[in-house]
Amino acid sequence: MVRLSRAEILQAVQAALEEDIGSGDVTTLSTVPESAVAQALMVAREPLTLAGLEFAIQAFTSLLSTLVIKKEMEDGQRASRGQTILSVQGSARAILTAERVALNFVQRLSGVATLAAQYVEAVRGTNAVILDTRKTTPGWRRFEKYAVTCGGAANHRTGLYDMVLIKDNHLAAISGPADKVIQQAVSRARSKYPEIKVEVEADTLEQVGQAAEAGADFILCDNMEPAMLREAVKIVNGRSKTEASGGVNLSTVRGIAETGINFISVGAMTHSARAVDVALDFVPTNS
Repeated sequence: MVRLSRAEILQAVQAALEEDIGSGDVTTLSTVPESAVAQALMVAREPLTLAGLEFAIQAFTSLLSTLVIKKEMEDGQRASRGQTILSVQGSARAILTAERVALNFVQRLSGVATLAAQYVEAVRGTNAVILDTRKTTPGWRRFEKYAVTCGGAANHRTGLYDMVLIKDNHLAAISGPADKVIQQAVSRARSKYPEIKVEVEADTLEQVGQAAEAGADFILCDNMEPAMLREAVKIVNGRSKTEASGGVNLSTVRGIAETGINFISVGAMTHSARAVDVALDFVPTNS
């Protein structure tokens, strides 16, 4: 599971604020008195699974550390429509200037978490674990993978450095007999990085058998129909962990899970999640 540090959250938020504010929030500075105070509530406008709340809090406090912020929820919790996520009170200027950055992080990351939660729910009762992929927004990978775990799914490899994944193009770049190339690739990976897990992508049942014989830790069954996945699971017979990828959506994932596959990787959780509807509503204050 990706665990985000305060330093990386701060860095991301500061970059976003600099991008948005530039030389100054001309609308707020010209229309809102410096002495104005306000209270605002961040509210879910639709059912969602929350992620990214610390980014929002950092956005507000980076503008003004004396803002009074109260969390009403935590990341990973489910919010119903109309439920308050957090409240912020203090300088109206600071709240207004930080508003969009705070919402952008929460809307995007909660969108990922919400979609992840839907996939997890779709396979509930099976033994399959939902995984994310590297199909992430550049620069936001760790944030989106964190959001995936808020939705109850699990992380696949973080990048190219923490797991060997031998794909079809890797095999195509290796010379040698076709029936020996997987064994050769796995053997090279074991020799070079003995401490790292090795996964092999298989497009055919023949490749599934070769990967299992080669001792791969994981076998990625790519774009296989459920009947073919069942055969793959039988061929592997527990020698490796099995993973399904390709053609996975909310209407197909249950059938894939029921084949006995161990893992299902879903790129859509990060590359196709929509931003959920979250608003910041100003409310009357007594001051």
